[in-house]
Amino acid sequence: MKLGLLFPGQGSQFIGMGKDFYENSEIAREMFEIASDAIKIDFKKLMFEENDEINKTEFTQPAILLYSAIAFKLFETNRDFTYNFSLGHSLGEFSALFSAGAFDLADAIKLVHNRGKLMNAAFKDKIGSMMVVLGLDDNAVEEVCKNSNLRVWPANYNSDGQIVIAGIRDDLIKLEEILKEKGAKRVMLLNMSVASHCPLLESATEPLRELLEESLKNEFKDVVSNVTAKKYNTKQKALEVLPIQLTKPVLYKQSIKNYEDEADFFVEFGGKVLMGINRKITKKKTYPITDMAGLEKVLAL
Repeated sequence: MKLGLLFPGQGSQFIGMGKDFYENSEIAREMFEIASDAIKIDFKKLMFEENDEINKTEFTQPAILLYSAIAFKLFETNRDFTYNFSLGHSLGEFSALFSAGAFDLADAIKLVHNRGKLMNAAFKDKIGSMMVVLGLDDNAVEEVCKNSNLRVWPANYNSDGQIVIAGIRDDLIKLEEILKEKGAKRVMLLNMSVASHCPLLESATEPLRELLEESLKNEFKDVVSNVTAKKYNTKQKALEVLPIQLTKPVLYKQSIKNYEDEADFFVEFGGKVLMGINRKITKKKTYPITDMAGLEKVLAL
């Protein structure tokens, strides 16, 4: 069986994520320790106890990556399998890179922690956000953004009829009525203060490139780029696409359509968000691994 490996991004975090893995796996406990040592925070407290930090991007990003990395490592340890690519949504591209051997866990945790800090710094003097638009085709949303004279841009191409816009929060609010007049079935502003995958993050790209230079290995298994919807497997190419991933839209549905024929089914590590999106894109099944029961189910396939 050929698998497509999927890794979710921000928005999939919740209190209790990874707890079942931690309580039932020595491998998971070791990975929690590595992550905690890497950035000097207690990931058990961050991920298992009620707190405000989990929704701050510099902590959200490493928490999600750790959760996905554990799910992947437990699967990899317990089953021989082949796969043609790893694909992550936004932050998930960094989890995909971990699965592909592009960097070790400690470096991955430090990298996305610092990525979150850089993103926050870019919005020090402005308030950004993101907004989900349902029921309009891509061209209509692109045209609205282009003609609005507002600081808004298409950010995530999730599926046909579902696109996410990023920009200045007040400008997104102004856009709501315009989108509804154009026929959008639903427009929903997300509870975020950073606008990902748009030009407002330009200031973070070069510092991120420098961090990537330090942590990436020269070669790794195939990962699908959010920016190009094409595979890459070298440090040189990663240094081209990962910094600008901050300012370019996520081509998720395009990526699935490009490579669905290379997988008999998909496995989503550390979430169920992409499973839901995939139902609108492909007929191939997606199986999530979010706890030990999910792991056993996928191992039995």
